[in-house]
Amino acid sequence: MKLIIGNKNYSSWSLRGWLAAKQSGLSFEELTVPIMGEEWDRIKQDMGEVQPSSGKVPILWDGETVVWDSLAILEYLADKVGRERFWPRAEAARGMARAMVAEMHSGYQALRRELPMNIRRRIALPGLSDQTRQDIVRILTLWAEARARHGSGGPYLFGTFGAADIFYAPVVTRFVTYGIAVPGFAQAYMEAIWEHEWMQHWNRAAEEEEWVIEQYELAG
Repeated sequence: MKLIIGNKNYSSWSLRGWLAAKQSGLSFEELTVPIMGEEWDRIKQDMGEVQPSSGKVPILWDGETVVWDSLAILEYLADKVGRERFWPRAEAARGMARAMVAEMHSGYQALRRELPMNIRRRIALPGLSDQTRQDIVRILTLWAEARARHGSGGPYLFGTFGAADIFYAPVVTRFVTYGIAVPGFAQAYMEAIWEHEWMQHWNRAAEEEEWVIEQYELAG
């Protein structure tokens, strides 16, 4: 398999796709391309009509199968290796995890706009919009409920590392970057994500990247 991802410092969706590939346990070749650069334009042209959502990462190539969109990649890999590797076994926990992932996949637009992912940066914002504050409260509420109801088996949202953690990992990086104050239980969860071996690997690579996207550096 081959996984095409964008800049590790900025691309939250690439992080999700990469974590999903790591969680699958399958071997894959990683190809990092600078989004908004000439190399990415060339790759999109070479792909032609194979990938209708041209211009987006991550993209998973598996033989003749091409899967784009991070949630589709996660579900494709879950089908290959067993869904229990990604989703909780208990029905109630699995239902909540699916809903949380779907909400992350389609929601929190204010947070995305106001707090773009930038792993290398540390900045304390003077203030946040009401919409972004609402997004943050919603996320922390879901984290609290997941941990209280289903998190007894470990430090992650549903105990063991899985799909929900994959999808909320970029939120953790945003909270770290912008110094978002969180309650103790959330801080403990964020530390578990931040210290995960795969996240440490990703963060080190992000720090070493030379590419800079000015519009994300100007945010905040």
